[in-house]
Amino acid sequence: MKDETLAANGSDGFLERFFQLSKNGTNVRTEILAGLTTFVTMAYILFVNPITLEAAGMDKGAVFMATALSSAFTTLLMGLYANYPFALAPGMGLNAFFAYVMVGSMGLSWQTALGAVFISGVIALIVAMSGLRELIIKAIPLPLKHAVSAGIGLFIAFIGLKNAGIVVGNEATFVDLGNFANPSTLLATIGLIISAVLVAREVKGGILLGIIITTIIGIPMGITKLPSNIFIAPPSMAPTLFKLDIASALKFSMYPVIFSLFFADMFDTIGTLVGVASRTNMIDEKGNLERGNRALFVDFIGTMLGALLGTSNVTTYVESASGVSVGGRTGLTSVTVSLFFILSIIFSPIALAVPGEATAPALILVGVFMASSLNHIDFGNFYEAFPALLTAIMMPLTYSISHGLAIGFVSYAVLMLLSGKGKDVHWVMYLLTIAFALYFAFVR
Repeated sequence: MKDETLAANGSDGFLERFFQLSKNGTNVRTEILAGLTTFVTMAYILFVNPITLEAAGMDKGAVFMATALSSAFTTLLMGLYANYPFALAPGMGLNAFFAYVMVGSMGLSWQTALGAVFISGVIALIVAMSGLRELIIKAIPLPLKHAVSAGIGLFIAFIGLKNAGIVVGNEATFVDLGNFANPSTLLATIGLIISAVLVAREVKGGILLGIIITTIIGIPMGITKLPSNIFIAPPSMAPTLFKLDIASALKFSMYPVIFSLFFADMFDTIGTLVGVASRTNMIDEKGNLERGNRALFVDFIGTMLGALLGTSNVTTYVESASGVSVGGRTGLTSVTVSLFFILSIIFSPIALAVPGEATAPALILVGVFMASSLNHIDFGNFYEAFPALLTAIMMPLTYSISHGLAIGFVSYAVLMLLSGKGKDVHWVMYLLTIAFALYFAFVR
């Protein structure tokens, strides 16, 4: 019986030796199933990211290719180098920040925005490979970390509601309720209901399935335009490949933006790695993640690669937990996810036919998941509640992650200092507060 189990696990094969399957209590079949599960739950990014970055003036087909290839390569590297069942792709929230704030509100070219993404990846890589990572993590209070995650969630949800036409502009009240008689708004609303029900019923890949169903419903409504061919040659990457402008991104006025990208990417990654790993025995008794630096290295290399190919920050996906939940324990899960991303390239006409009305619900639901971080904030403690709420709510209200981050950090340091609790604030927070104050005074 023991010999049969070892054979089933491929103990005498290359996969067993390389990924240490038996040691991690898994086998080839389980790892492949886990990889498929993870891919299905996160494949929505293939539809959402091209539409999001198209709003920044980028070529939709080229962004699709950049999304698929950056996801495939970094997820493969995660599996082979770190041997973890984590998958990576361009991050939700940061792609919206890229398109709607950096390019839309700030007026940057998308080439400069890509340069800023690349620089943020370089900084994150340096920080991850040095003691600075621990210093920054220790310096920023936990409530503010949760507030940043929640704020990004609120910001994403707001963008989704705006894209769906459910929330519209109003000169008198700034925002108003949209017209549900409008076919586009109606389709997005139907899609939101369908997606929400699927997610609530814990259907695997509920967001992806919701996008597909909404796209199909959009055909008779005249919103979804069917492609003439299902299988064609992959779109050209030439419009975005190596088009980043690093020189323009190095201007002094860009440092708050770069810091926001770095901060959001760093803590989103750390939170995701620890959160997913804690569901298994990957975390040791001291709370450390073995080979954690390798996982961070892959993540930030992914951000740099994504900028080179033509997409926003690549990050580790919390949807990796879906694969872990069905038994994924090693890098073979990630390798499987990577192969599915490669295969997705041949279906580019289908992905590019998905209308924005079908992807808007995905933004709203992802926003809901991220906003749940508010649960970890003690609103009975004013010292936590005041800066945390400002951080979270100012992101959607100012339409900027960096502004919400800056206002939250400054409010925390000033409140603590003037309330006689200045010694409880890490000196790094004071440096950040001064930097943000100078930005608001002389640059903003």
